[in-house]
Amino acid sequence: MTRTATSIANQRHHTARRPQTLTGEPVALFQQVKDHIAHKIQDGSLRAGDRLPSEHELVAQFGMSRMTVNRALRELVDQGRIVRVAGVGSFVAEQKPQSTLLQIVNLASEIRQRGHDYACEMLVVERVAATLEVASALNVRTGDSVFHSVCVHFEDGLPIQLEDRFVNPQVVPDFAQQDFSQQQPSEFLVRTVPFDEIEHVVDAVLPTPDQAQRLQMDAAEPCLLLTRRTWTQGVPVTLVRCLHPASRYRLGSRYSASGNPVST
Repeated sequence: MTRTATSIANQRHHTARRPQTLTGEPVALFQQVKDHIAHKIQDGSLRAGDRLPSEHELVAQFGMSRMTVNRALRELVDQGRIVRVAGVGSFVAEQKPQSTLLQIVNLASEIRQRGHDYACEMLVVERVAATLEVASALNVRTGDSVFHSVCVHFEDGLPIQLEDRFVNPQVVPDFAQQDFSQQQPSEFLVRTVPFDEIEHVVDAVLPTPDQAQRLQMDAAEPCLLLTRRTWTQGVPVTLVRCLHPASRYRLGSRYSASGNPVST
């Protein structure tokens, strides 16, 4: 057999063994590397902080070009699965908890479902005069009395959310009388008020010195600020700002083309 014939035969053999998608299409080479590493992370073979094989080692292992391997690693970085340190190597990233944006979740249940301990420290439950911003959000007059609560949510002893909430007393007149050592404010409101509209807005912000202290973080570290408003039959119920250290938490959702949430 000539060299050319041998090369063609080897190419056909390689193509025949190449992984395929459910539709029968060959899986892209870089995707094979990504899937291999992702599966090892998922099954626990690679844990947070573990060092991955170098690009050179992956090139030798998969018989692919360095450009192909580099693309796979870049995409894993973009997905938050690994981190790359120049001159040192690639490492499995710490997995940040992710909360949905499409609905109001019970944070306590969400944390416990991950097998972690949950705690909530209530800092403030009071009545205050509505500022212009709060009055506009709750559709009351500036200076009207509204409920205000502040609490910190903890996961395994580490603060992951600072919650600053204003509640319309016309809708929830007994808010301040609740024992929030038994249930967090959002859990009480979801059970009590049949809300039918939710608005979520996410911003990247820096914490104030006081917020940084409450969240046990550096004031120079960025945060994700989720601002939520809810309504029931067109009447505003609550305005709440949930501040998360960006290094500890993620906000995201998965949904179908029809706009319906997808359970995972």
